[in-house]
Amino acid sequence: MIIGGLEKLTLLDFPDNLAAIAFTKGCNFRCHYCYNPMLVWPHRPEALALDEKDIEKGYPQISEEDLFLFLKERQGKIDGVVITGGEPTLHADLPDFIKRIKSLGYLVKLDTNGTNPKMLASLIENKLIDYIAMDLKAPWDKYQSVVDVSVNLDNLQKSVKIIMSSSLPYEFRTTLVPDLHQAQDIASMGEAIRGATKWYLQKFKPDTGLLDPSFEHKSTFTDQELKDLALIGAKFVKKCQARI
Repeated sequence: MIIGGLEKLTLLDFPDNLAAIAFTKGCNFRCHYCYNPMLVWPHRPEALALDEKDIEKGYPQISEEDLFLFLKERQGKIDGVVITGGEPTLHADLPDFIKRIKSLGYLVKLDTNGTNPKMLASLIENKLIDYIAMDLKAPWDKYQSVVDVSVNLDNLQKSVKIIMSSSLPYEFRTTLVPDLHQAQDIASMGEAIRGATKWYLQKFKPDTGLLDPSFEHKSTFTDQELKDLALIGAKFVKKCQARI
């Protein structure tokens, strides 16, 4: 597993649990507004099927042994581990990585972009994850323009169905950018996940160091605009909430 970062404590990322966050490296999307570009490119080029031109932008990783030393020291003090990225399901050794975490008694939350439904279904079937969060980037017809790569929409739609038909707690999440998303897009996305338990709309936050530097000074939705968009989303799912 290529680990690019560790957050030792989060009170927010794993609902109802104290958790640590392990950041895997490597992603098959190139979202313009990504604020973790250091996690997009892997350190070991042979590990992931990414373009060679991306490899030179890799960053040093944290060793698995250091991570598990930390987790052993925190047994009884935190409840779970959030595995996020990058995109964790790109890693073939993700199941074994999770098994090792769960052997220490931790719950596991997986953050995913939904591009690997086969891996997702296997993790669920083998009871390796306890909570799922999937990023829904855009309406299907606008996905490629938002993630800036070719997209297999069939895989994304399969992942949505797998998640919603599982017995696990889950959520969908969408980061909204005025230059990329309009009000009508909320209805289109809502239709794609109609009946879902939870859908959170997140505010794009302009900052330096984004994957696409041209987005560093883009406008963002106001708090009220985001809340209004959440009202549209609430027509399609059980709970749609703005994360301000």
